[in-house]
This record gives sequence, C-alpha cells and structure tokens, in this order.
Amino acid sequence: MSAKPTADCKQKPGVIAPVVDLKRCEGKGDCLEVCPENVFEIRRIDEADYRELGWGNRLKLRVHGMKVAYTPNAQACRSCGLCVTACPESAIKLARSA
Repeated sequence: MSAKPTADCKQKPGVIAPVVDLKRCEGKGDCLEVCPENVFEIRRIDEADYRELGWGNRLKLRVHGMKVAYTPNAQACRSCGLCVTACPESAIKLARSA
C-alpha cells in the first residue's frame, strides 16, 4: 500500500463527515488510499443498502463485485477533501455531522 499523503486539514475531527453515494460508488478504493485519517473501508454492500437500490444500480454493483465504500470512522474526518478529489465516480461529498 502506498504512503498516505498529508493534507491541510480544515476542521477538527467530528465537524464534517464524508457521505458516500452508494448509487455511484464502485468500491475502487481510491478514497481508502488517500484518506490520512483511515475513515473508509471497502467491503461488500450491506443487504439492507442493496435492497434500497434500483435494479440498474444493483446490476452495476454486481458488475463491480458488490463492493462499496463505507465510513466506519467518519468521526475522525478532518475535512481535507482528498477523498472527494480521488473518487473517480464522484460518489463522495463532505457534509456537516449530525
């Protein structure tokens, strides 16, 4: 695995969190590679999330191995934006935490 780049973080952890659009995500892992805070994991889509998708998105997921990005450590995000830039599907945005 390549070294994770350093970035100018814009927030304290927990203020901003990445949101992954599962309709767009193809689980390629670019976000995982660039995130300096280890926010992401790539794994098989949860059954509940899969059932909420339309048939076209389900087919796309099958083609791409049923893998998507999840954010189990979203509270660690410091809003550097590297994941947003790295995602080839533009499936990630940063939003204020709830």
